[in-house]
Amino acid sequence: MQAQNYSIKQWAKDDRPREKLRTKGATALSDSELLAILLHHGTREKSAVDLAKDILLLGKNNLSELGRLSIADLSRIKGIGEAKAITIMAALELGRRRQASASLDKPIIASSGDVARYLQSLLRDHRHEVFAVLFLNRANKINHFQVVSQGGITGTVADPRIILKRALEEDAVSIILCHNHPSGALKPSRADEELTLKIKEAARYFDIKVLDHLIVSEEGYFSFADEGLI
Repeated sequence: MQAQNYSIKQWAKDDRPREKLRTKGATALSDSELLAILLHHGTREKSAVDLAKDILLLGKNNLSELGRLSIADLSRIKGIGEAKAITIMAALELGRRRQASASLDKPIIASSGDVARYLQSLLRDHRHEVFAVLFLNRANKINHFQVVSQGGITGTVADPRIILKRALEEDAVSIILCHNHPSGALKPSRADEELTLKIKEAARYFDIKVLDHLIVSEEGYFSFADEGLI
């Protein structure tokens, strides 16, 4: 028996996701319809919208959970190859970066809370600990953000040489260190304190100031500067 073709092209024109977006706007589409546009086409057994529903189900029908999935996770769905998985991850990362930019509505860093909200948006979906740096110019504006190392669930190690090399390349006059705690705990470890001091002392020789070291999680943040530890 020949397999049925579940092409969206067979749908009424007004029900096709692309046509619907064009005529009614993106807000009129469901999450599965928006995902279907990214997928472009389905399989012989399922339409792109049905595949999109499978993806959402894998993410517990929650876009935040979906953002935590890996390429391997997505590729376990029949009909989702590596190319489609990469497209989905790229779209989710764009959304994450847009959210991060929107959360930092002040052009100049004025407080640890400003930075923490920005970093929480960027780092919230990392399952493992990562160490990142914000490179700032003389006006305390962010020139560049970079993850400099990635570790396991319990920790990561950052190389001061890599951080300072990048700071010089970016003409940064100050930097803000940051790492996430996937566990949700916000108290710094002794290793965190020692690494902060090591980077601060090394940066001093290049007239680069370490303004803060932030630990962020979904529950909140810890600022070394606010606590008088830097």
